[in-house]
Amino acid sequence: MWRPYLALSLLAPSLIAVTACSTVAPNAVITRATRDWRQVATPADRQRLRGWRTAWVGALRQAEAGGFGEQVRREGVLLQPDAAIAGGGVPNGTYRGTYRCRLLKLGARSQGLLPFAAYQPFACRIGQERDLQGFAKLSGSQRQVGLIFPGDQLRQVFLGTLVLGDERRAMQYGADAERDVAGYVEQVGPGRWRLVLPSPRYESLVDVLELVPA
Repeated sequence: MWRPYLALSLLAPSLIAVTACSTVAPNAVITRATRDWRQVATPADRQRLRGWRTAWVGALRQAEAGGFGEQVRREGVLLQPDAAIAGGGVPNGTYRGTYRCRLLKLGARSQGLLPFAAYQPFACRIGQERDLQGFAKLSGSQRQVGLIFPGDQLRQVFLGTLVLGDERRAMQYGADAERDVAGYVEQVGPGRWRLVLPSPRYESLVDVLELVPA
């Protein structure tokens, strides 16, 4: 059965990364023009999105059991599953689309991994991509690139792919289930948003990216 995919290998200047280890971010193109994420998402990603809260609660339990309860509590609303507020969606970045982003990983997919990790801030971009918005993490060994679709009153939907290591081009969404990513963009305070990625393929049970305009 034919399914429209995000053609994430075609790049737009608005999301081109500028650092040495960055992704040449694609022009977020859909082979059949649509603003409806349901016409694009793979069955596996639909399941991940449906199970977001179950994954999050399980991740928080692991973090608490692993001795990271205080670190989680210090993050406040950022790591609270039901903290999203109505705010009209994340805006495009005002300075070259740049946001200050911070990645936190909750839960562990396998033994030997920590159930909580917080990383230093990095740059990412949110900018207009035709009728949608594009998102790109600009540095690091794992870089999400994709599109932000309209959702409901509390959240938008993100679909994209993961770029690894020194790769210079993003894969097409739907081409490799191990690289597909899906999540929700939510506002959690004034000028503060998060990108929640439930059940990522690597390391954690939930990834949370804090998004603050640069």
